[in-house]
Amino acid sequence: MTPDTTKPTLSTILLVGGSRGLGLGMATEFTKRGWHVVATVRGETRTQLHELADAHPDCVEIEIVDIAQPDQIAALRDRLVGRQFDMLFVNAGTANMQDEIAGEIATDEYARVLVTNALGPLRVIEACRDLVHADGLIGVMSSGQGSITNNTNGLHEVYRSSKAALNQLFRSYAARYADDSRALVLIAPGWIRTQLGGPKAPFGIEESVPLIVDVLLGRQGQPGLAFLDRNGNTVPW
Repeated sequence: MTPDTTKPTLSTILLVGGSRGLGLGMATEFTKRGWHVVATVRGETRTQLHELADAHPDCVEIEIVDIAQPDQIAALRDRLVGRQFDMLFVNAGTANMQDEIAGEIATDEYARVLVTNALGPLRVIEACRDLVHADGLIGVMSSGQGSITNNTNGLHEVYRSSKAALNQLFRSYAARYADDSRALVLIAPGWIRTQLGGPKAPFGIEESVPLIVDVLLGRQGQPGLAFLDRNGNTVPW
């Protein structure tokens, strides 16, 4: 897709991982709020994000990237050169069989979860940070399960460890760019009814996403890293 540098008359977000669940909800919510949304999917298969783009062709663009593939991240960045975004948010993530424990999971499966949930998002941020305005925001969808302090009952340990690794990598990123004027945010959305969260989760996308977007908008213009839940409360590391 050829970049159109005349488009950023609206506030703009690059949303990585927007084909379903919270990502799709965020793409929809930002569109409702008058933002221009560039959202990504992993492949050529048609998704609900495509339906959103069909309904709002002037406000929603779709790009393709698999964040587990460094060459695809680099290609995405190259396609977007010349564009400037008010916000970069990485929502893409994955999970494993939740009852698997670290001592039993296959090495390749653990690597898949860790690369997708921790290494991939930071690779995207490193590649695309310069596309974000100096007073913009860079955010990532983390999880309350990534909090080491709050881990008092174990369970879901592979997923927990991948989100804890994400948090640690983003803290290292923040330390390396301590003088950066951009806001940095890790979001712990809570247990939401998505394909990943499952049907037993107590909260729905419709009630949760507007709160998440409110938190992100509220952090604009505030440099430094914060780990926040959907209500804007600080989550312990």
